[in-house]
Amino acid sequence: MKLNIRVLTLVLALLVVIVGPVAAAEEWPNLAGQTVNVIALWSGEEQRNFEAVLAEFSALTGAEVIYSPTPENLATVLGTRVEGGNPPDIAALPNPGLVQDFARRGFLVAIDDIAGDLVDEYYAPVWRELGSVDGKLYGVWYKAANKSVVWYNTNIFAEVGAEVPTTWEEMMEVAEMIDFYGITPFSTGGGSSWVLTDWFENIYLRVAGPELYDQLVRHEIPWTHPTVIEAFEYLKQVLGRAEWLAGGVEGTLEANHPQGIIKPFLDPPQAAMAYGADFSVSAIQTETKAVVGEDALFFPFPSINDSPQAVVGGGDVMVMMKDTEGARALLRFLASPRAAEIWASRGGITSPNKGVDLSVYPNEIVAASAKALQEAEWFRFDLSDLVPQEFGSTAGTGMRGGFQEFVRNPDIEAITRQLEEDAQKAY
Repeated sequence: MKLNIRVLTLVLALLVVIVGPVAAAEEWPNLAGQTVNVIALWSGEEQRNFEAVLAEFSALTGAEVIYSPTPENLATVLGTRVEGGNPPDIAALPNPGLVQDFARRGFLVAIDDIAGDLVDEYYAPVWRELGSVDGKLYGVWYKAANKSVVWYNTNIFAEVGAEVPTTWEEMMEVAEMIDFYGITPFSTGGGSSWVLTDWFENIYLRVAGPELYDQLVRHEIPWTHPTVIEAFEYLKQVLGRAEWLAGGVEGTLEANHPQGIIKPFLDPPQAAMAYGADFSVSAIQTETKAVVGEDALFFPFPSINDSPQAVVGGGDVMVMMKDTEGARALLRFLASPRAAEIWASRGGITSPNKGVDLSVYPNEIVAASAKALQEAEWFRFDLSDLVPQEFGSTAGTGMRGGFQEFVRNPDIEAITRQLEEDAQKAY
């Protein structure tokens, strides 16, 4: 049969228009004999998963990759190594604040000419923004966390006839219904104080929007601002009702995150819902008999005042600390969908990389979390990780101590005044 060349050419042209040009396969350099040193927080199962990713890079390039898990004092260890003239080639940093600090101290290599094209191709603009300092790109967000989910016991919802809420008002109605049946609506692991600050951050993003969220991060508006007060009024509807919290005030403050997140899934259950994150699945699977996807599901943190799909998240960003051929190649690999899919298929990671095929995730729950992360109209990084450490991330003080005190004494005027005083000292 003869082939009509004109028709074939037209078909191919249409395919290019419809599906776009076929991306050229990445050509990896031969790095045999070279060593790439990597430091990150990940240990245990996370270390094993990350080492599987690095093994693939070694297979592609011939490079030897030496990974040094540093779960404690990462910033101090990296700073000491830089000052001693021995930085790793690549490091994973746990928040944008550390990227900004290290970049301005000259510890990092700008990477726009190394991986900027991949960041623009595979990541939403917010991830470039979070990895940039003073207009220069320094990081690739390899691992992320969706911290805008509420886990719930499906059997309790079915027993009381509750539907999955999509708005704050609907969630309060469900809580009232569950309380009517004699079941505690919520569990919160307030002993891990970040759980309490995350409650507020999710509410505040939806109440105030991303621009005011950013202004609060920079302390351009005070913690006594009307939008902050409004957010605390919503928060008080949950954290200010001891009878709605599993274990009451003391039980809430004594439980860490894993202990809090499993209470809806114990036998018998101690609550119906628990605020958590996508990574909360690990505690549910290992500490209870609940079947994730059947007995345990989550719904997105609900909309407030018609706010669009929004996610507060966390994550780990890969940065270059030495400009070597091996570091450049590894950074490009970590920015690719393939590097994310290796870990994603093993579980325990949510990737912000839009090129990752959602089918590689081990179950629909994790895939749904990743999809929400990728499609969120509003995404903001965990606020307490963006503000000065002494205000946002130090146990017993600033936000961490203030929100725990709010559980004991839900006085909005007192908490906002104290937070503003603490913020003024920190900035």
